[in-house]
Amino acid sequence: MTAEAQLGFFGIALLLGLSPGPDNLFVLMQSATQGRRAGLLVTLGLCTGLLAHTAAVALGLAALLASSPAAFSALKLAGAAYLLYLAWGAWRAPATLQAGDEPLRLQPWRLYGRGVLMNLSNPKVAIFFLALLPQFVQEGAGPVPWQIARLGALFMLATLIVFGSFAWLAGGLSLLLRSARAQQLLNRSAALVFVGLGIRLIS
Repeated sequence: MTAEAQLGFFGIALLLGLSPGPDNLFVLMQSATQGRRAGLLVTLGLCTGLLAHTAAVALGLAALLASSPAAFSALKLAGAAYLLYLAWGAWRAPATLQAGDEPLRLQPWRLYGRGVLMNLSNPKVAIFFLALLPQFVQEGAGPVPWQIARLGALFMLATLIVFGSFAWLAGGLSLLLRSARAQQLLNRSAALVFVGLGIRLIS
């Protein structure tokens, strides 16, 4: 695979990361409610999910998912159910802060796990990868699975850069949350966003 092809793919990946979508919106809300560190952990989880999707394309599993409407629908419903679970938790999150206190933080492994589950439970990502990655495979540039792996790694790098930037910027909002009322309003907003993402996933 030529350097020009890889650079072109990387540019496309950066633009896709900047486009509004469920994953970057998820990072924004987690960063705003939990802080920069939370957003970065969620981003790492999302990138881990992309690793699995890359492997699925390389091994042909994504094609199997695309050919099975029942499996596709089941995975979408599972993803929507998880988002509704997050929405319920955010809506019921207690507003226990006093002036000057820090918002309550989730444990790192929970935040990382949220990113992984968010990505893996979205079958549209697998289908997207199945449609995108093979277009950049070049004849005579080595084994196809190895080329797919390199493309997936470039996509993950672009995601890490873009979503990490989102997390850093949106995390600044959490610094403004110094009252129980402000935290409650943001939690309720996050709950509504999660509901919207769940509906979008199954639509």
